[in-house]
Amino acid sequence: MLNNTKVIPARLFGHKQSGGKVEVLIERVLDEREVLAHMRSSKSPKAGALIDLDAGFQCQVLGRVDDLFHLQFKGDVALADILERIGHMPLPPYIERADNISDQTRYQTVFAQQSGAVAAPTAGLHFDEAILEKIRAKGVNIAFVTLHVASGTFRPVKVENLQEHVMHKEYFNVSQETVDAVEQTKSRGGRVVAIGTTAMRSLESASRKGYLEVSQGDTDLFITPGYQFKTVDALLTNFHLPESTLLMLVSAFAGYERIKKVYQHAIAKKYRFFSYGDAMFIQRK
Repeated sequence: MLNNTKVIPARLFGHKQSGGKVEVLIERVLDEREVLAHMRSSKSPKAGALIDLDAGFQCQVLGRVDDLFHLQFKGDVALADILERIGHMPLPPYIERADNISDQTRYQTVFAQQSGAVAAPTAGLHFDEAILEKIRAKGVNIAFVTLHVASGTFRPVKVENLQEHVMHKEYFNVSQETVDAVEQTKSRGGRVVAIGTTAMRSLESASRKGYLEVSQGDTDLFITPGYQFKTVDALLTNFHLPESTLLMLVSAFAGYERIKKVYQHAIAKKYRFFSYGDAMFIQRK
């Protein structure tokens, strides 16, 4: 199961009309004109403020939604075209360099189709067309879900009580075609293998009734040890950061002690972590 979300060039630069520099990181596209975004500036702009962007484009602050800014782009140019012209690829915060032209393909899976993510589903970066063809040749059925990865995927857990952690919401979609593919696989005794935590969260979000069903909308599913998995049998995923929700997910799937040993091995053998790092294949405990 692959996540076919596509990373958009969601980082924009500009300045307030008072002259102060502004950096915009789009978190969620609402429609052809409006988005929810993070904004970095010396002083947060208030509702009604206009932001002058590169190439003469402009957006207006409509208000706040929690810690995000509700922005509306001005003019007749479609948002997708604006991003294509002046947007920058939203590289993870631990990559401390400006994006370049190669990031438009390197920070994107080869099967990306549905635009909307601001971070790549990094487990999918391990696959190219040749590998996918080899997988198909072995008789493996490849199906897709969509989950638009948000910047909250990098947000660490800072509370002692996990029930107090507010999980970020992300749009997901599980189609009838995907549900049928899973049912066929299960009926013949096969396994459902999620490529990445985003594919995992999509399938499990669509299985909250105890079985997989066609679903779309926002999910804030926070998978922690004790969670009862309903659909996914195995997981391919990168090595994640300490105190992350993703590390808690893999601990829930494989068992905390088992994951602890795996990470000790990875550190000792100098495995690579982060987005372009190594991956592990986990079977459900």
